Amino acid sequence: MKVLSVIGTRPEAIKMAPVIRRLEADPEIESRVVATAQHREMLDAVIERFELRIDADLDVMATDQPLARLTARLLRKLDPVLEAEAPELVLAQGDTTTVICAALACFYRGIRFGHVEAGLRTHDVSSPFPEELNRTIVGRLATDHFAPTAAARDNLLAEGVDPGRVEITGNTVIDALLEVAAMDLPMDLPVHPSARVLLITAHRRESLGAPMRAAFGALRALADGYPDVQLVFPVHPNPHVRALAHEVLGAHPRILLCAPLNYFDFVRLMKRSFFVVSDSGGIQEEAPALGKPVLVLRDETERTEAVAEGVVELVGTDPDRILSSARRLLDDAKAYAAMARGVSPYGDGHAAQRIHAAIRRTL
Repeated sequence: MKVLSVIGTRPEAIKMAPVIRRLEADPEIESRVVATAQHREMLDAVIERFELRIDADLDVMATDQPLARLTARLLRKLDPVLEAEAPELVLAQGDTTTVICAALACFYRGIRFGHVEAGLRTHDVSSPFPEELNRTIVGRLATDHFAPTAAARDNLLAEGVDPGRVEITGNTVIDALLEVAAMDLPMDLPVHPSARVLLITAHRRESLGAPMRAAFGALRALADGYPDVQLVFPVHPNPHVRALAHEVLGAHPRILLCAPLNYFDFVRLMKRSFFVVSDSGGIQEEAPALGKPVLVLRDETERTEAVAEGVVELVGTDPDRILSSARRLLDDAKAYAAMARGVSPYGDGHAAQRIHAAIRRTL
């Protein structure tokens, strides 16, 4: 049985690494891996640290690349690989342009497509953009759906997906997270030993410009108001994010702007942080499992389980909401403890095992 895994970005590589390892350990499965390199440097770092073997590298990344051009390049480069490899099943994770193109290319060739982390929905195609539309379309194209939670499964069933095609597996990011978090390795960042560290990440396309500027202004005000707080922001390589971050947050003695971290260092920074402010989907899954509250710089989330559990709060990009929620966590020990319970509804660290078992049953 030949299974072809497609990865394009750092989060995809992190979440697919446990699955790929399972497939490679199975003597009855020929595991092949394609890297589209939708993100180059950030993807390469994860591939190296998780020691993933890449069989084909499409190298599609270009600076400030429009989505239409990226989509065209991906389809043009993926199709010959599918023709040459002729896999029984293709796997991809999440909701990026890599994933929708892999699903569409498989549909055109009549190849089974398995969607890892299937069924996430905000029901608003403009938020997050373009991810919500991507995963909704992939939900129609996929033949096999690996849903992380019961709520994700229910979203798929409501859209008419055959229940026999849906497996609740948990999220593979918890598999990777628990493995890395258990490693006792030093963190090589200039973080003050007594500071309450706030980990910041931001990159969403729909927040670029005025919304992101407003959010960054609130974060700078937070640093101004709390002498014991240090903000650490591994800045996304998007040139628009980078320019705005340095303009608004730069030159502050207690705000550290650094290059993107490899996943191992990032997990160590999450463990060291007091809480996280982010617009990332994956961090909404990871940080609560480490007992770290998350303030989400979005008005909607497809990770509704964490909000219902009370370990994630949506604050959007409104400065008043950001400051109010952050100050509550910094000033109110009971409010902090209520969100820092070490609870994640996204899995037990065995998602890859369940996906592997489902693939064997299917094929």
